[in-house]
Amino acid sequence: MLVIGGCFAALLVCLLTLQFLKLQRASQHLPPGPVPLPILGTLWRLGFRWQQGTLSKLSKVYGKIFTIWVGHIPMVVLNGFPAVKHALINHAEETSWRVVTPFIKDTMKGKGLLFASGPVWKQQRRFAISALRMLGLGRKSLEHRVQEEASHLVALLSHEKGKPLDPSLPLFHSIANVISAVVFGHRFSIQDQTFRKLMECIEYEAHFFLSPFHLLYELFPGLMRYVPGPNLQAFSCLEFIHSFGRKEINKHKENKPSDGPQDFIDYYLAEINKQEDDSESTFDEDNLVHIIYDLFAAGTDTTATTLRWVLLFMVAYPDVQEKVQKEIDAAVARSQIIFYEDRKKMPYTNAVIHEVLRFNYVLLVGNFRLCSRDTSLLGYPIKKGTIIIPDIASALYDPEEWETPHQFNPNHFLDKDGNFFTREAFIPFSAGQRLCIGENLAKTELFLFITNLLQAFRFQLPETVKDVDTRPVIGGFAVQPHPYTICALPRQILP
Repeated sequence: MLVIGGCFAALLVCLLTLQFLKLQRASQHLPPGPVPLPILGTLWRLGFRWQQGTLSKLSKVYGKIFTIWVGHIPMVVLNGFPAVKHALINHAEETSWRVVTPFIKDTMKGKGLLFASGPVWKQQRRFAISALRMLGLGRKSLEHRVQEEASHLVALLSHEKGKPLDPSLPLFHSIANVISAVVFGHRFSIQDQTFRKLMECIEYEAHFFLSPFHLLYELFPGLMRYVPGPNLQAFSCLEFIHSFGRKEINKHKENKPSDGPQDFIDYYLAEINKQEDDSESTFDEDNLVHIIYDLFAAGTDTTATTLRWVLLFMVAYPDVQEKVQKEIDAAVARSQIIFYEDRKKMPYTNAVIHEVLRFNYVLLVGNFRLCSRDTSLLGYPIKKGTIIIPDIASALYDPEEWETPHQFNPNHFLDKDGNFFTREAFIPFSAGQRLCIGENLAKTELFLFITNLLQAFRFQLPETVKDVDTRPVIGGFAVQPHPYTICALPRQILP
């Protein structure tokens, strides 16, 4: 037995040594970075706990472009705004592909918007942008849907009469209902249990994608496909979301509107019929089901999380809350509806919202990309198929672009005269060909929800809570506030 054990140990050492040498040879053709080890890659250098500043710390050692390894897979990191801009803008075509990991392949099957690449993605994205514009994106018609949800949220909080509450569910429900109105043509009650389960599944998927269990699935897909746990729950949630979407599609097919398309599903079904004789068309119900998920996934969790951050910061900085409320009161009479156009009369409020988006960026780094063809980034040759990490967070905290990058400071978006302005390095919605198609909707939602809430309420901590914890909770690749409760006290404003 000792001899067998010794032989096995010697074989293992030989295999690890060969793997180590192989990694060293491969790393010679990539940008510099920490030394990759067998099995671990460079996770040892990342401390096994990725935080928002981790890659920026490595950048100080290895430069604005460097390589990290997850197991035997190299990933090229671009850190700081100039480097991120170079990749996403100057090399937009080469960095537009999504990474097709085992989990993505098993669940998304190359369909939809978020995880598709190439001709399928281009055709679907082009149509989605066109359909959203026809549905009123950037115009009063869609803004009205946001205003309607904002008023429902104000009424819901008013019903609590200033009692402590966790705003997470009401915020998530309100944002999900905006997407529901766009996609399905109607909203759901917060008491609707099926819609609640849909929201729970969407939130679960978002957290799973950003969790260590997702990483385990990507490293050991053959095993994780069958091991009970969060991975199987993710499959179950995705199936529920798809089933929900298919039921809505069937309802639309049975009740075709006589006066033309009324929502996204209507437009998509019309496009399927229009292109049914085109053999190269990518329009089918499977793609529609995946796009429904994509629109909810991209348009709900991140916006709702940002709103949670805004309310938390209003409590943490009561002077900021008071200044925003005074600006709202001066710009809009209490009896009038607030419009997105009113942001031009509220530079400080607009600056606060943009600063929350910058300072509390809800992802650790942003979305990974796949190099679509051989190219060169910052002087380094990058082969087709290489995973690229444009570190969006590093652009939002770049000390060369922001005066106080690690402080909450609305003045980042105000000139010396107090006028609002934005900066090129403000890219929380990414940049280039993968720029979020819902950016304008998200900005409209944030402005209208926040101004309606702060017009109606003064937010403060419950009497039993003394301290505000604004430190982020890091869960996988997500950045969220700690769970909290606040009181929404009705404001008494003179007419």
